[in-house]
Amino acid sequence: MATITFDVPESPLSALRLSPNEFAREIRVAAALLWYSHGEISQSIAAGIAGTSRAVFIDQFSRRRIPVVQTTADELDDEIRRE
Repeated sequence: MATITFDVPESPLSALRLSPNEFAREIRVAAALLWYSHGEISQSIAAGIAGTSRAVFIDQFSRRRIPVVQTTADELDDEIRRE
């Protein structure tokens, strides 16, 4: 596994009331959620980035009030018509 290091000002840590380790974990989850929601990576890869199982990763959507389904109503209509 690769290790990435970057500097973060103290103010976000204080504002969020997170330790550096908690902040790093939140950054991993946030990045995974963003990239997955944009369709750039799969759930499995996103869960790996977040350092969780797929089930725990999916729970993060609910916790953050982000829709987990990425299919639009039009896409669902098209799929139903093909069946």
